[in-house]
Amino acid sequence: MYRKLTADKIFNGQQFLPANSVLIVDQNYTIIDIIKSTEAGEDIKFYEGILSPGFINCHCHVELSHLKGMIPKETGLIDFLLSVMGKREAEAEMISHAIEMAENEMIANGIVAVGDICNTNLSIPQKRKGKLYYHNFIEASGFPLEVADKRFEQSNLLFEEFSTLNTNNSIVPHAPYSVSHVLLQKIIDFKKNAIISMHNQEAKDENDFYRSKQGGFLELYKKLNINIDFFEPHNKSSLLTLLPHFNEAQKLLLVHNLHTTESDILSAKEKYKAQLDNLFFCLCPNANNYISGDFPDVNLFVQQQCNLVIGTDSLASNEHLSIMDEINTILETNSSISMEDALKWATLNGAKFLGIDQQYGSFEIGKKPGINLINEQSVEKLF
Repeated sequence: MYRKLTADKIFNGQQFLPANSVLIVDQNYTIIDIIKSTEAGEDIKFYEGILSPGFINCHCHVELSHLKGMIPKETGLIDFLLSVMGKREAEAEMISHAIEMAENEMIANGIVAVGDICNTNLSIPQKRKGKLYYHNFIEASGFPLEVADKRFEQSNLLFEEFSTLNTNNSIVPHAPYSVSHVLLQKIIDFKKNAIISMHNQEAKDENDFYRSKQGGFLELYKKLNINIDFFEPHNKSSLLTLLPHFNEAQKLLLVHNLHTTESDILSAKEKYKAQLDNLFFCLCPNANNYISGDFPDVNLFVQQQCNLVIGTDSLASNEHLSIMDEINTILETNSSISMEDALKWATLNGAKFLGIDQQYGSFEIGKKPGINLINEQSVEKLF
């Protein structure tokens, strides 16, 4: 039994199709064909709005969902980090319920796959239900040199726990300011890492610290009782300092990028010039606005022809887990960006980063990518 679907517009993952296009799907909503309406016969279901493949949320922290509404807005990254560390502990039952509700929200908002940051095993029971595709990024942190071995071993143990799921997993660095070069190299050298994700240049203080050992992170290390006497500034941005460690054979996702410059981008592209399809930049504008009241320079990344994807970050830093909300913010704050551009970042580009584009991200024969209906800036998951 086939269904025939059409709409005002159909976005196939790369572009809008001609106006007379019809999706043919089977009873499991696998794409059987895309044909002209004149060839489709009768019983075509018409929708007002845009039909799109399911969304890919490339950056989330689902285990922080219980912190929704608990952290003040626009305090800046350092106070935000301290608040998360101070408030993330809670009863396991409360955290589990919040994770389940967050996952349900993502499903309702047309998200079909998630790149999820994990510092604990608390999301495993929900993920075991198999309602969404997850790539779990097991996050390692530890800036002092002497803790590198211990912190990597802890992350490896958590990686083994997640390996009991039917998911793909990686061990990844948290951010330049929270991993030593020793710990970072252990992560990069981990043989099971095909995909790496890292928070990048989310605050000006990060670059200030790497360039001159100044800025707000000095107070952060002091409050966390972290000795940074060993650290010598490099007179370079955090990204330029860490770039030599990365392996261009691994996919790399740089997340947030609020203070990433053209020079940073050009250097990253030069590093990855032989494997440019392995370098991605993730936009999380609503979280950036929540934390610092700022937005990334999206046009800069477009001008440099970067591989862009979209994430929601967590409910600690966002009011909703909705890729459509992120798209709306991008379009509202960047008049030169088109819906077609943003939808590609939210679908096919995200699927390519997670390595799941054989199933998700586009309307192509044989795929089962999910089908969303976008109407008046909102999204409805159809199938």
